[in-house]
Amino acid sequence: MELDWVWKAVLIILIGTMLLRLAGRKSISQMSLAQTVLMIGIGSLLIQPVAGENIWVTFGVSGILVITLIIMEYAQLKLDTVESIITGKATILIENGQVVEKNLKKYRITVDLLEMLLRQKNVNKISDVEWATLEPNGQLGFILREEAQPITKQDLNLITSQLQQLQNKIEEVNKQQNDNLFAEVANKGHQNPPFDHLK
Repeated sequence: MELDWVWKAVLIILIGTMLLRLAGRKSISQMSLAQTVLMIGIGSLLIQPVAGENIWVTFGVSGILVITLIIMEYAQLKLDTVESIITGKATILIENGQVVEKNLKKYRITVDLLEMLLRQKNVNKISDVEWATLEPNGQLGFILREEAQPITKQDLNLITSQLQQLQNKIEEVNKQQNDNLFAEVANKGHQNPPFDHLK
C-alpha cells in the first residue's frame, strides 16, 4: 500500500500555509474579489496532488497565482484606475436621509436588506443617516446626522464644564444681590456685619 498521500498532504498544508501567508492576512469579509478568487483557486489546486496530479506543478501554479495577486495589489496602490477596475469604489446608498434608488438597483440591494444592515449598526431610521455607502468589501459605511449622533465623552465634559460655569455665575449674582443696600432693608438686617467702630 502506497503512503504517498501522507507526505503530499503534509506538504500541501505547509506550502499552502506559506502561499496564503504571502497572499495576505485579511479575513474573508475583508478580502477583495481578486483575493477571494485566488483563495478558491489555490484551494482547488492544492487538493489535486492527492488525486494523483504532479505536486510540484501544482505548487508552481499556486505560486504564480500568489505572485499575480501581489502584482495586482501593487498596481492598485500606484494607479487609481486599476483600483477602480479590480476592487471598485464605494457607492452612495443614502444621501441626506434619502435612499439613492438608482444605486440600490445597480447593486441589486433591496430596501429590506439596507434596513437590515442599518439595524445591525443600531440605526433606528433611514432619515437619521446623513451618508451611507456600500464599500468595495461589501460592508456598509455610514455617518449619522448631527442630531441623531450619540453623545460622546467630549460632549459630556463640555456640558459639565458649561454647567459648572453657569453655577458659578449664579452664585456670583446671588452674592452681589445680597450686598445690595436695598436687600438689607428688605431682609431687615445686614448680610455682612458692619465695621466694628460703626456699631
